[in-house]
Amino acid sequence: MSQPEKLGKDKGRYAFNLTIIGIFGQVGFLTLFIILVALFGGLWLDRTFNSKPLFTVILMVASVPVSLVLMYKVVIWATNRIKPLQGQENIPTDEEDAHRE
Repeated sequence: MSQPEKLGKDKGRYAFNLTIIGIFGQVGFLTLFIILVALFGGLWLDRTFNSKPLFTVILMVASVPVSLVLMYKVVIWATNRIKPLQGQENIPTDEEDAHRE
């Protein structure tokens, strides 16, 4: 394998890794945001209706499936937007590189 080919694969792997990190960051932030909205919304409703801890518990439990569904949708959306590098079908793994050398 020539040096320019190896550099191209390294750049491709680097871009792919950055994309994956970005997706994980989006999912983590989204999950945290949903939990915080459920928590503070539940606390506010409990304070407003004097029903401690009913609304907080209900909203926190309801935030789990909402978070899972939105997490799934974000991952599907992001992975559909990932396009292979020009001339490459997929990003080679370390095992494939070891077999070629």
